[in-house]
Amino acid sequence: MTAVTGQDHTERADQPGDADKAAAAANPSAKAARNPSENESTDGTHARVPDGDSCAPTDSPGSTSSQGSALSQGTWDDGLIARRVDETTGGNQYAVLDSRPAAPPTVSPLVYDGPLRSRLEALRELVGLSRTRLDSRTLAEAGRVLDEASARRRLSGQHTVVAIAGATGSGKSQLFNALAGVAISETGVRRPTTAAPIACSWSDGAATLIERLGIPPRLRRRPLPTGDGDSQLGGLVLVDLPDHDSAAVQHREHVDRILALVDAVIWVVDPEKYADAVLHERYLRPLAAHAEVMFVVLNQIDRLPGEAADQVLDDLRRLLDEDGIALGEHGEPGTTVLALSALTGDGVGELREVLGQFVAERAAPARRISADVDIAAARLWPVYATQRRTGLSEQAREEFADRLADAVGATAAGEAAERAWLRNANRACGTPWLRLWRWYQDRGEPTTGRLPSRTQADEEATARQRVEQAVRTVADRASAGLPAPWAQAVREAAVRGSKGLPEALDELSVRAGVPTGRPPRPGWWPVAVLCQASMTILQFLGGLWLLGQIVGVMSPNLGVPVLLMVIGIVGGPLIEWSCRMAARGPARRYGLEAERRLREAAAGCGRARVLDPVAAELLRYREVREQYGRVVGAGR
Repeated sequence: MTAVTGQDHTERADQPGDADKAAAAANPSAKAARNPSENESTDGTHARVPDGDSCAPTDSPGSTSSQGSALSQGTWDDGLIARRVDETTGGNQYAVLDSRPAAPPTVSPLVYDGPLRSRLEALRELVGLSRTRLDSRTLAEAGRVLDEASARRRLSGQHTVVAIAGATGSGKSQLFNALAGVAISETGVRRPTTAAPIACSWSDGAATLIERLGIPPRLRRRPLPTGDGDSQLGGLVLVDLPDHDSAAVQHREHVDRILALVDAVIWVVDPEKYADAVLHERYLRPLAAHAEVMFVVLNQIDRLPGEAADQVLDDLRRLLDEDGIALGEHGEPGTTVLALSALTGDGVGELREVLGQFVAERAAPARRISADVDIAAARLWPVYATQRRTGLSEQAREEFADRLADAVGATAAGEAAERAWLRNANRACGTPWLRLWRWYQDRGEPTTGRLPSRTQADEEATARQRVEQAVRTVADRASAGLPAPWAQAVREAAVRGSKGLPEALDELSVRAGVPTGRPPRPGWWPVAVLCQASMTILQFLGGLWLLGQIVGVMSPNLGVPVLLMVIGIVGGPLIEWSCRMAARGPARRYGLEAERRLREAAAGCGRARVLDPVAAELLRYREVREQYGRVVGAGR
């Protein structure tokens, strides 16, 4: 085996030299392991890690020969490089693994529980229903959450990916090495020290999870089995991130990208930068919903004298509370806050124990996705939520119909129909002399019962303005209280439906208005006409009788003819007045029926062109509102 140090030596053999010869002389088994015919490529480099994923246990941590012999019996499939601490030299060493391929291990995919599946389905339905109403930027976060949830579900449910993040000089790489039990990540005074993310897995089957993070094989590690510590962290995939406040833009991009993909995060802070505004405003505060999958570790407490560590830790808890992060105290779910020293090892065991229990629960991936759904739902709140009842009330519908009826002149049409009925009754039941006079006056008037067509420009303009005002009013009432995108969609639907509405109302006012020709006559009209004819006959008989007496044809007798004439003269107007009184009821009903027909026609036209499209938009909003309620309600 070849002694190597530092991060940049992965998958690279040292050049031949005195160090190699000395190592070979001190350890013959290592020399045998470096036989090019068995474990080394022709160019002198180490053989690549094969696609197996099992490792035989070692006889003892310090026995190099037994270690290499045991490792040659099994392989990993993760592309991970096993490392251990040599007790003799104290340096970091690669295990030269057998290059024989092995079958990949069986990995069970992640399974979400019922409530989370329901929320994801509701979010997917919500996005689908909203694509035609909301812009892609508004739905981008929800789409990303759905994509990440689907991608994570297909990967291992037996592993938990935990990232270690922190500022420059916080000691996160040192803590990474302390948890791994081996110096995997490079540490030092040079800043930034960690230039690229490094992954370390404690168990098999994590290759796809690490590939999802975009970490190449040369930056994947796996500590050699050392005993109980490995079983305690079984299923953990630990990722050491670059500094989130690094001067290198690429480093910050690595941090932001991987933080969006991991299952949990360990934030490492130090006594100098624990209150850094960049950390709290850019990371901790936006991730407050992820409190259950976050750890906040105050490192370097060995630098704090006396009770200063407790004071700094209390102040850190205060800042986290101001960030809106729930703290996992007294058995409540939330962020775990610990104080430790990665340099001296003080508190590292407690973190290892808490982290092992956290990984053993295997609930972090689902909690992370659930928190992502919460954040996506919170960002969508302005475009779905409303604090008041929305929709079209019955009163608003009736007022819209009344406005359209006024625009087509339904009331005036009913009154015209009533007058036409009364005029027809007067003509049928009036005295012959009065009917003759009225006929003479009405010769130039339009046919009885026909509505004059509205051809004047000012009347048409007035009707059009009334229709437009009616549409604007109903659109404003329907969109009142709706979020801006849906209110805009409702108003646009109303405007689209109003195009051509005035012309359609004009056309139906002619078809559904007062019918042309004479109104129908009631059954008592023939009797009235007969009585009126009798009165006229009495007048004629009385007049002829008097004329006969005057010329001497008949004997003088003024009483009877005069009485007949008086009865005819008085009876005719009396019968006409009685018929007019009797005709008021039917005429009124006839006018109301004409007005009702025109109102219904106008309301039907307005409903088909305006109200139905508006109602369809409101129905779509109610559907998405229900889906949004499922997304939010199940998580509350």
